[in-house]
Amino acid sequence: MALPDGYTQIQLPESRRDELIELDHWTFPSPVDPAESKKLPLPLTWERTRGVVVETPDPDAVPIDGAVPVRQSLAAIHSSYPFSRFPVPGAEIPVAGLTWVGVHPQHRRRGILSAMIDQHFADCVERGETVSALFAAEAAIYGRFGYGLAAQDLRLTVPRGATLRPVAGSEDLTVRIETLDPAVHGELVSDLHVRAGRQPTPASGINRPGWATRETDELKTVHLDDPAAFRNGREPRRIVVVESGGEPRGYTTFRRKVDWGHTGPRGTVSTGEVVGLDPAATHRLWSTILDLDLTHEIEPFMIPLDDPIASLLVDPRAAAPKIADNVWVRIVDVPGALAARTYTTDLDLVLHVTDPRLPANEGSWRLTATAFGPATVVRTDDAPDLSLSVTELGAAYLGGTSLAALASAGRVEEHTAGSLLRAASGFGWPVAPVCSWVF
Repeated sequence: MALPDGYTQIQLPESRRDELIELDHWTFPSPVDPAESKKLPLPLTWERTRGVVVETPDPDAVPIDGAVPVRQSLAAIHSSYPFSRFPVPGAEIPVAGLTWVGVHPQHRRRGILSAMIDQHFADCVERGETVSALFAAEAAIYGRFGYGLAAQDLRLTVPRGATLRPVAGSEDLTVRIETLDPAVHGELVSDLHVRAGRQPTPASGINRPGWATRETDELKTVHLDDPAAFRNGREPRRIVVVESGGEPRGYTTFRRKVDWGHTGPRGTVSTGEVVGLDPAATHRLWSTILDLDLTHEIEPFMIPLDDPIASLLVDPRAAAPKIADNVWVRIVDVPGALAARTYTTDLDLVLHVTDPRLPANEGSWRLTATAFGPATVVRTDDAPDLSLSVTELGAAYLGGTSLAALASAGRVEEHTAGSLLRAASGFGWPVAPVCSWVF
């Protein structure tokens, strides 16, 4: 979609950093003063950051020969993170993590967002990124651009002292509880986070789809940054490290907030990622944060639907579980994306895909795969076994959304008896997809 007259899309240089932050505060209202935000590090990769600019009369300029000089102002922005090793079922592929999408309120409802999304897709094609992924600020927006909800996460409020089922070896591990220091803990956090996405073992091929790692220096810096303006009355960030024989096996970051009720302390522990490489480490992490003094409850940020804590809690109902949408996926290149991942059963299916926004994806595709082996995708004129839009294909891509469930809602149509069962089984994955941080 073309931009309206008067608007131009440009690669945004770092020299316009302050304008970008001002616009971000317009699109995402924040209690933090923009002047404070401008002092903080940014996670962006500048060569992947674009802006939409518009020329307007400059009220501060002196007219020249009767003409009012104009100035260029920033009307909209978008960027993407370079995930070169984004986990999908059985593989890691290049993915564009769409982020920092915003349009100034004065310039909304003019097709600017649509033009930016089209540019983003064109950039993905040029870079060879077959998939785009994002976290949606508003869930209703991105479905119309072909993004499907591919992962969900679990939100818990666990009572302090909640009883956990025992795990052998947990008590043999040592625990360090320290104030988070990027210089001390940065490499440890990065290494354990990457390894956790490849559990149980890299050789098994059963990885955690959606588990995006922070690959750039900018993302790593921002992740461990601890600005006081964003603490919301909580303490500086702490970290728990679990070790076996001096080798780190897990970590979680946390903050506490003190509160008092008439019966005593009612403090809250807010955790970041809770990352353990084995059952014993995971059990020891949870045992530690569930037993901090002067606290009443623990609020983990985002955890997988199949996180070990769901099986460790003797009384999971007391944790008041809630489910939230996590990663949304958009297939930019249907044959490239489908051939890149692994399937859990042998498949020979013809999928008819509709994609009005990217016509190159339209049509019928024969997907042939061996269980946990290679896959091929070629265009075909054969009659389709299933029909679906690129949105449903994106939703099923990480293995966490069942094609059969989508069919029960009328979003997938079966033409050949038994093909839906085969496709739903093959596209599924033994490990629930999730991303442990918002990008």
